[in-house]
Amino acid sequence: MSENIESTQPSLPIKEDDTQPLKPVKKPTRWKSMLISILGFLLLIGLGAFGGYSSGIGDRKAAEYDIVSKQLSEQYTFALVDIESGRYEAAIQRLEFIIANDPSYPGVQQKLTEVLVISVIPTPTTTPTLTATPDFSGAESAYQRSQQLINAQDWPGALAALDTIRKLDNTYKTAQVDGMYYFALRNYGYALITQQGNLEGGIYQLTLAERFGPLDNTANGLREGARMYIIGASFWELDWKQAVDYFYQVGNGWPAMWDGTMTASERLYIASMRYGDDLYNRQAFCEAYDIYKSAQAIGNLDSTAARNSADAFNQCYPPTPTLEVLPTTEVILPTDVPTVGP
Repeated sequence: MSENIESTQPSLPIKEDDTQPLKPVKKPTRWKSMLISILGFLLLIGLGAFGGYSSGIGDRKAAEYDIVSKQLSEQYTFALVDIESGRYEAAIQRLEFIIANDPSYPGVQQKLTEVLVISVIPTPTTTPTLTATPDFSGAESAYQRSQQLINAQDWPGALAALDTIRKLDNTYKTAQVDGMYYFALRNYGYALITQQGNLEGGIYQLTLAERFGPLDNTANGLREGARMYIIGASFWELDWKQAVDYFYQVGNGWPAMWDGTMTASERLYIASMRYGDDLYNRQAFCEAYDIYKSAQAIGNLDSTAARNSADAFNQCYPPTPTLEVLPTTEVILPTDVPTVGP
């Protein structure tokens, strides 16, 4: 069967050099490739480590520079304090330390020169003057004087005497002096409002008294009334409605309160009439008439308010029309019965 098989490949002639055996082709082995990869990886790590190391050194140097700069700044500040206090030797040492670490530090060379010049100038010695020992015996006499002024209801004089006590001896009978302050300030504020019409001054004195203790209801109510009076007066001739509202509140508690011009009751009376005029001009007749009635309860209306009040009443309460009764015609019926003839 082998004899019938024909060779399909041409047979090449045999050369003399073909008698040597063929050498196998060498292929790179896997372990060499892995070794090269590992070496490359290690090289990259080394380069990264070197970069990080260099960056770390830079950061450390920057941190050191910041620390040194802060120390030098502190030393310069301390040196200025030493110069101000006359401690020139300590100031010189600090300035020399700054120059040793940073010769270009702003102003340090000039400051060192100034200190060196100042340190060699002799300072004159002053003879201390003897100060007299303060005599606090006057506090007792001032205390007795303040008691006498309080009994006489001389509130400004009493307060001046109490101030003298505090100036002479701030610790002298502290509790008693505080109580006297409260009593004098409270009554002085009350008198300014009720007797002199000095509302702002009275409010101020009562507020000072409140620092030494809480105000009683009478004094506190008086202070609130004075505040409302001042607010109501600020609306005078500008907003009569607001003026009426505030002086109505003041008038309920303190109708005699005044500011040197008019009492709260008088202001309520005038403000009510003028507010009624405003309502009348806006044709709010019923509201105007009610306000006029409130003003009339305090005093007689002036001519303008009286005229407007009468017309507002007619507009708000017009008369009821009455039906006219026509006279009836009486019909008289004959009483005689007519007779019928034959």
